[in-house]
Amino acid sequence: MRIAILSNGPGNYSTKRLKEEALLRGHEVKVIKYKECYATMEQNNPAVRYRGELLKDFDVIIPRIASSMTRYGTAIVRQFEMQGVFTTASSIAIVRSRDKLRTLQLLARAGVGIPKTVFTRSLNEIEDQIDDMGGFPVIIKLARGTHGNGVVLAETKKAAKSVMQAFYVMDDDGTNILLQEFVKESAGTDIRAFVVGGKVVASMMRQSLDDDFRSNIHQGGEGTIVKLTDEERKTVQKAAKAMGLPICGVDIMRSARGPLVLEVNSSPGFAIEKVTGRNVAGQILDYIEQNAKGKRRRDRVGA
Repeated sequence: MRIAILSNGPGNYSTKRLKEEALLRGHEVKVIKYKECYATMEQNNPAVRYRGELLKDFDVIIPRIASSMTRYGTAIVRQFEMQGVFTTASSIAIVRSRDKLRTLQLLARAGVGIPKTVFTRSLNEIEDQIDDMGGFPVIIKLARGTHGNGVVLAETKKAAKSVMQAFYVMDDDGTNILLQEFVKESAGTDIRAFVVGGKVVASMMRQSLDDDFRSNIHQGGEGTIVKLTDEERKTVQKAAKAMGLPICGVDIMRSARGPLVLEVNSSPGFAIEKVTGRNVAGQILDYIEQNAKGKRRRDRVGA
């Protein structure tokens, strides 16, 4: 097969691993910096060009779209979709996963456990909103934050108001803020489960190295192998299905009332390979080889 990996970082570990695994299996692989692509549209002829070259005759694309390039990157993915090219993550699924509010709404509708969350722009009713979540401390998140950025722990009403005001000043018109309960039994730890084809193929626990409540590896967290319980595995799989992402990273925390999903990542990193020793890239190629020639699946999430 002819496979295109859409990645602005050809030297990234995940990109290199996908290319390496595909080449080992005899596939033709091209890494394409999608920020250097452009789309041309005319009747019945959706085309993508890259550095002057017309990109055609690809069987598969593997989108590795950065959060900061979501809009442009998914437009390029969509252009390939209109050509009938198989993609490991649809453009609409990537877009929905990048919005934390939209993600939580879809997970809640599907009956997936999530932390108690309030979506708000009002500072006047903050006490009532926080009482609904069990009081302070409370986590304040930007709906479009990534890698642990745009996430703050507020321990008092004054601190919460200050953080929210600061977020609004950054982007007064477009800032969506989430207030979320602080689950003390999981402070500083979470679990990343890697899903391929709707099944969990690897999982690791991430622990902050200091007293930071965030466990994200991009914030200095450390990963160790962890075995999921049956309930956790089912929760992860249900979350991936609810988001319409056959390949994704699902972040969960352990709480007194069971596993709670924090986020579903459409372009998860491959640090989990180094921690667990699992060949995640190989599992993704298995999925591609089994599904790329079949009928394109309809997105049934509906939001």
